[in-house]
Amino acid sequence: MRWSRFAIAGFLVLGLTLVGTAGGENGKKLVGTWKLTKSSEKKGLPPGATLEFTKDGKLKFNIKVGDKELDVGGDYKVDGKKLTITIEFMGKSKTDTATIEKLTATDLHIKDDKGKVDEFKRVTKKG
Repeated sequence: MRWSRFAIAGFLVLGLTLVGTAGGENGKKLVGTWKLTKSSEKKGLPPGATLEFTKDGKLKFNIKVGDKELDVGGDYKVDGKKLTITIEFMGKSKTDTATIEKLTATDLHIKDDKGKVDEFKRVTKKG
């Protein structure tokens, strides 16, 4: 079970790559919660996985696998279109980078260094 969780965390890092604080215009637009709607990789993040970017450069992944829920934390930094993520999982740290392909008020597309693209929609609070 621990190994599968580590593998999922690896997919997170490969799929979305993000150390520090949010910066610049893209950093400001990125802050909020995003839900995965589409991935170009079949074995990547499961649909419905969420990412939360905070103003202070913190990141939180939430993934549901079967009846289990997994939360993974980390840090991120934005430099123009470059997104650098460092995640902490099971006592290990991993840093990767990706490119922000599209970032609007409602849409986020992130491309990793292997060409995989994950598409997200902003989650808005109701009420």
